[in-house]
Parts: sequence; C-alpha cells; structure tokens
Amino acid sequence: MTRRARRGLGLAQLIAVMFFTVSGGPFGLEGLVGDVGPGAALLLLVATPLLYSVPEALLVGELASALPLEGGYYQWVKRAFGPFWGFWNGWLSWTYSLVDMAIYPVLFLQYLRYFTPALGRFEGWVLALGVIWGATWLNLRGTRAVGLMSGWFVGVVLLPFGVLTVAALALWLGRAAPAALPVRPFHAPGTSFWGALGIGISQSVWNYSGWDNASTISGEIEQASRTYPRALGRALPLVAGVYVAAVVPVLALTDWRRWSDGAWPGLAASILGPGFGSWIALGGMASAFALFSALLLTYSRIPLVLAQDHLLPPALARCDERGTPRQAVIISALCYSGFALLSFGGLLAADVLLYSLALALEFAALVHLRRAEPGLVGAFRVPVGRGVLVALATLPLGLIALAVVLELQSRALGVPGVVVAVALAAVGPALYLLRTRRPAFAA
Repeated sequence: MTRRARRGLGLAQLIAVMFFTVSGGPFGLEGLVGDVGPGAALLLLVATPLLYSVPEALLVGELASALPLEGGYYQWVKRAFGPFWGFWNGWLSWTYSLVDMAIYPVLFLQYLRYFTPALGRFEGWVLALGVIWGATWLNLRGTRAVGLMSGWFVGVVLLPFGVLTVAALALWLGRAAPAALPVRPFHAPGTSFWGALGIGISQSVWNYSGWDNASTISGEIEQASRTYPRALGRALPLVAGVYVAAVVPVLALTDWRRWSDGAWPGLAASILGPGFGSWIALGGMASAFALFSALLLTYSRIPLVLAQDHLLPPALARCDERGTPRQAVIISALCYSGFALLSFGGLLAADVLLYSLALALEFAALVHLRRAEPGLVGAFRVPVGRGVLVALATLPLGLIALAVVLELQSRALGVPGVVVAVALAAVGPALYLLRTRRPAFAA
C-alpha cells in the first residue's frame, strides 16, 4: 500500500466530509419553514431528496466510481467532451463556490449572536475571518486531518439535535390529545401555492445540494471507486432523516411564525430551557466551521487540477509532503475572505443556476460516456439503460429549472440573480480562450 493510500480518507471519514459538503445538519432550515409555511416546508423536505438527491446521487455515484480521479467532475466532463467543457464546468463550480462559501461565516455569526446580540459589523467581519483562516489551517494539515475532524463535528452537531428530537417527540406524543402533523397553514399567508414553491424550492435544493462536491478529492480516497458510491448511499438517508426528524416534532410544539434564520436556539430554549438553547447555538457555530472546512477541501482542488492542465499558474499545482495543494488552498481562502459578510440574499437564483449548469454538464458526460466508452465501468453502475439515465437526470434539472422560473417572478430578487449567473458563466469561455492562446502557463 502506498503512502498516499494510507493517508487517504476511509469510508467513515468520507461520509463525514460528504455530510458537511451537503448539509451540516438542520441549521438553515428555520428560514424555509418561516418563509413558505409549515405544510409546504415539510412537503419540500420529503419531496426534494426523492426528486433531486436520489437521482443526483445515483448518477454521481456511477461517474465517481468509473473515474475516481482527483478533480472529480472536472475530469468527468473533460473526458467526455474535451478540455474546454471541462474548464467551463470547473469555472461554473468555482464561481458558484464564491457565493456559497460566503454563507458559512455569516451562519457562524448568526448563532454566535445568540450569546452576543450586540455584535457589530466590524467585529463580525474579524470573527468571520477567524473562521475562514481557522478552517484554512486545518486544511493545510492535510485531507485526513479534515476527514477526522469532520467525523468529530458530526457528533457535535447531531448530539444536541438527537436529544431535542427525543424530548420534543415525548412532549408532543405524550399529550392527552396530541396535535396533528403540523402542516397548517400549508403555505404562508400572503403567498400563493406557487409563490411559496418559488421561495422554497431554491432553499430546499440548496440544503440538499453538493453530492458531487467530494468527488474533487477522489485521488485522496481509499479505494475511491467503491468507497464514494457507498458513502453516498449512507450520507443521503442520514441528511434527509436528520432534517425531517429535527423539524417535525419541534414544529409541532412551536408557532411556525417564530421560525426564521437562526431561530433554532430560541426554539430549543422554549422547549427545554435556555441552557439547551445555548448548546444548540454552539452546535450551529461548529456546523458552520465544519461546513466551511470541508467545502474548502473540495473546492480548492478545482484550481489544483486546472493548474495541472496548464490552465492556471503552475504554482497552484504544487503539493506538499502531505499531498496538500498549499497554494491552491491559500488562494481559495483569500478569495473567500474577500466575499465574507457580503449580502447574497438576492443572488440565490445565481447560486442555484450556476450549480444547475455545472450539474447538467456532468449528467451529459455520463450519458455520453455510456455510449462512447461502454467498457468504462467502476465498482458501481446504475443498472439502467441510457434512456432511463436521461429520465433520472431530468428530475433534478427540471426541479432546478422550475425554481429559477418561479424566482424570476420576483424582479427585485430573481432577475438580478439570473443576470449575475449568466454574466459569470459567460466569463468562463472568454477566460479559457485567453489562457489557451497565451503560453504563459505552460509547464
């Protein structure tokens, strides 16, 4: 066994990393309930994994198994369609990450304010930088260090929610006349059914997105062809189960109008007391740090593989004795620091649309490779033909398309987000032409 293989991620560590590149626990779901209403929120929490996550996990699992290469989705698209499309896929993912990674320092501060509600903007920015560079230090310790720490953080995040779920269930079902499942009102007053979906689909998709993220570290996973799809099969029900188990009993005991961003500590305190609310708030801070750390691990491999293909400066392709691309990690952290604490509330459509474009390229790569390279088979293969593969790919992409169309009904939020997404996506081809016509990055 090689030194690199000994230091790679095993199944348990990959599940932990995958948990934090997709979910991080129920934190962030409070706003979904408050924005769309309890019935619509529960419908989305159940329907989204079935229509979105299961098809994505199946297709990503086959690609990750057949091509367990560092760079993941970039390598899949490049193998299918050539270097230009691979670069554009990497570019879309990188620009998506700029929006995505700005969320987690804000999430950290959101739960920190449970203890210090008067925290100012400058102090918050300094603390956000502490989160970013603390996660950067952990990443510089190596992939295995991030995997091990992610495993511990899974316990830190899930333990208080496990206690809260059991206690809330006991209180709810222990009543002389237990209330019905909390689905009324189905959608928030003042919104239509479609209006609620327009708000909620993007939020729920965001909470279930990222099953391809960890593919970028496939070269650092033990027996990646087998391990990646097995991790998907365990992480997906864990994420969906945690969401539903945490939300339903607490919602049954609280007024849904109290559900807003950062509300979990207050909701928990109303059921089990202020001390328990503090425990949940600490869990939220730990979740935000672990999310940022795991995603920095995966996103930093995009500039690494682009540099290895001479599409970015060669310094970004260098790895240290741990196999860590130090320059790529540091440059990534610097970029994310510049976006910390900016408001991206109006750019949710951009976030979702950029991700959907990248995902569409990955699904197209799988369909194409099934035809062009029928012998390209890993340890896992979806046991269906290409026609069914196309149908499976249509489900998540169709759901995202519906979310964007509904968001466009809001000219104040949806239209600017789509404009930003189209502009950022268009920069990729221009940048590729610039880089390939200049030999400055050649080895």
